[in-house]
Amino acid sequence: MGRSRPERKGRRMSNADGPRRGPGSAPTIYDVAKLAGVNPSTVSRALNSPGRINAKTEARVRAAAEELRYRLNPMARALPTGKTGTLGLILSDITNPMIAGIVRGAQQAAAEHGYTLVLAESQEDSELEGTAADRILRSVDGIVLAASRLDDAQIQQFADERPLVLINRDSDGVDSVIGDVEPGIDEAVAHLHLLGHDRIVYLSGPTQSWMSRHRAEVIQAVGARRGVAIDVVGPNRPTLDIGPEALPRLVAAGATAVMAYNDVMAIGLIRAASHQGMVIPDDLSIVGFDDVFGADFTSPPLTTVQMPLLNLGDLAVRRLLAKIDGDTAAPKIEPPVSRLIIRGSSGRARV
Repeated sequence: MGRSRPERKGRRMSNADGPRRGPGSAPTIYDVAKLAGVNPSTVSRALNSPGRINAKTEARVRAAAEELRYRLNPMARALPTGKTGTLGLILSDITNPMIAGIVRGAQQAAAEHGYTLVLAESQEDSELEGTAADRILRSVDGIVLAASRLDDAQIQQFADERPLVLINRDSDGVDSVIGDVEPGIDEAVAHLHLLGHDRIVYLSGPTQSWMSRHRAEVIQAVGARRGVAIDVVGPNRPTLDIGPEALPRLVAAGATAVMAYNDVMAIGLIRAASHQGMVIPDDLSIVGFDDVFGADFTSPPLTTVQMPLLNLGDLAVRRLLAKIDGDTAAPKIEPPVSRLIIRGSSGRARV
C-alpha cells in the first residue's frame, strides 16, 4: 500500500472574498471589499451612508468600486434599509420646455444626496397620472407631482402611502413648492398699462390646472389694484397649436394685449399672428409665462414672466428628502419669486 498524497492546503476564503464571480458577470460587493481590503459591511456603509466611516477608508472603497465599475442594486439596498434610493417625479407634459428646468433642478438635488430620479408623464391626463403614480409609488422612497392634474382626494391618498411633495399645486395637508407669481405678474400688468393697454386678456390653461386658476386670480387682483380691466378667455390646451384657435377670438374681442398661461401658448400666438400677416407687437402685445428655453428665439423675442424653474425642482426634492428622513424640524423654504423679462413682443397699444 503506497503512501497517500498529502492534502493540499489552499488559502481559506474569507468573508471579503465572497462567492466566486464567473466570466462576464457583474462585480459584487465582495469584489469591492477584496480590492479595498475591507469587510463587505464597510463597503455597504461607505456607499449607502456617506460620512459614517473614516474619510480615507470611504475614499478607498469608492475608488475600488469605480475601478470595478460596481453599481449599487437599489432592490438589494432596500432589503436591510427599507429604502430604494430612488425618487419618483411625475410630470404633466414632458414636451413642455418648462419641464426641463424642473427636471434638471430635481435631478441635481437627488444626485447630490445619492438618489436616482425616476420620471413618468401624464400627458395632461389625470387618469394617466393616477395610473403612473400607482405603478411607481411602491418602488420609490417618495414622489414629486409637478403641476398635478389629480383632485385633492387622489393626492391625499397617495400622500398617505408615501412621502409626497407637489410643485405648482396646492392641496390641503400636503407639502408643496409653489413659485410666487405675484411680483412678476404685477410687473407685467404695470408694464402693459404704461404702454397704454387699459384692458388685458388672460389666455388661461386647461381646466384641471390649479396654477392656471391661481394665475387668473392673481392677474385679476393686480388688474383691479392698478385700474386695468382683465378678461379671462378659456380654458385652453396649453400647447403650440392653440394659436390659430385662440387668435380669432382675441381679434374679435378687440384685444390689444394678452398674457398667456405659459410660453408655449404665447409662442403659438406669435406664430399664428405671423401667418395672418399681423405685426407683433404693433397689432397685439403678447406676454408669456415661465421664460422657457427658446422664449427669446421667436420673432420678435417673447416678453415673459420668468419663474426660476430649476429652483422649483431643487426645493421640491430637498423637501421630499426631509420628509423621507423624518426631519420635522426642517426650515421653511421660501418660494421662488417671479420677475418680468421684457423683450420685443410687448409694445405700445394701437390707437
